[in-house]
Amino acid sequence: MLPNWETTPDDLPKAIREVKKAIRANIEASGRTVEEVFAVVEQRIRREVEDVKTGQAWPVIDYADIEAGTASTDLVRRRGCLVVRNHFGRDQALAWDKSIVDYVESNRFFENYRGPGDDFFGSVGSKPEIYPIYWSPAQLEARRHERMATVRRFLNSLWQSDGWFDPGRDVLYPDRIRRRPPGAKSGGLGTHLDPGTLDLWMTREYQQAFRHLFNGTVEQYDPWDAAHRTTGPQYPGTTMCSVFRTFQGWTALSDMDHDQGVLHTVPIPGAMAYLMLRPLLDDVPDDDMCGVTVNQVFPVSAEHHPLLLEALSGIPDVKAGDSVWWHCDMIHSVAPVTNQKGWGNVMYIPAAPWCPRNERYAEEIERAFRTGSSPSDFPEEHYERDWPNRSRPE
Repeated sequence: MLPNWETTPDDLPKAIREVKKAIRANIEASGRTVEEVFAVVEQRIRREVEDVKTGQAWPVIDYADIEAGTASTDLVRRRGCLVVRNHFGRDQALAWDKSIVDYVESNRFFENYRGPGDDFFGSVGSKPEIYPIYWSPAQLEARRHERMATVRRFLNSLWQSDGWFDPGRDVLYPDRIRRRPPGAKSGGLGTHLDPGTLDLWMTREYQQAFRHLFNGTVEQYDPWDAAHRTTGPQYPGTTMCSVFRTFQGWTALSDMDHDQGVLHTVPIPGAMAYLMLRPLLDDVPDDDMCGVTVNQVFPVSAEHHPLLLEALSGIPDVKAGDSVWWHCDMIHSVAPVTNQKGWGNVMYIPAAPWCPRNERYAEEIERAFRTGSSPSDFPEEHYERDWPNRSRPE
């Protein structure tokens, strides 16, 4: 039995030492060493890295094929990411973009902007790059659109849900938007992932979710198995997401070229096995998880994960109305850009299917929607509370 902390331990270094010792013992009880188990994972990941470097990193599927049920899933499951072409009509996407501009300008957002509420995203010049708004009519329409529901059902079907979540129902997780103007300079975002931090090793439900990594049966690990991911708690933190997302995603509101500060991923869903076992090797101090800690994103570094970074791959050119999706465990980053060509505008809309964990957060979504507040996963900025033209339950 591995030690279990349902909330953040008071003594983190001690807790890390204890859980690492217990996981090592658990693996060794299978008759294999940590080094042997990691070598199996590393060999598998190395093959995937070479495949990414020589093949197509990002699958591209037309919405019409998803709607018709003829879209191939083989490469999507292999890569864990995809671009959906023509998810929405170009005119629709551009209309949403204009609607958002009208919405923030009519409420004097820029005059009242107080600076970024967190340090995860920066700003461009005197205006924000990430707009902390959630309840514009455009965002609500996109989240609730039948074409969005169709794509989410397709994405959810790639998982083994087996009663752990309802693939046909979504919690409609509210998130922000990004508007990056032509000529902008942006530092981007470093390589990281978002499913959790130390709770991935330390809580009972995640220990069950990653049971094959922690008991020496790594060949049976499946990154598409939702078992135990949808019920347990996460440690609180400023960069956490309270819901289970099968895929993170955004919808393009402008055309974006592939070399203009775009999203990159390591398109290998199984890389999570590498990340979870890497801290157990002898070159990592006993009280360290390769830099993973609470209240920060899960970092991926050249020091500990150079093999994974060889596969870092950017999205292809996208057009307004396309959408971009990546598996919830996937390593990702945003490339820096100087003097950006054209706009770089997106609405963040994930796939967050109905499950016990998401049902709990649905109460927070309803409260924030009713009051026009920033949802509790985000900084307490609350710009929209008094905006007369925000979407409302009635």
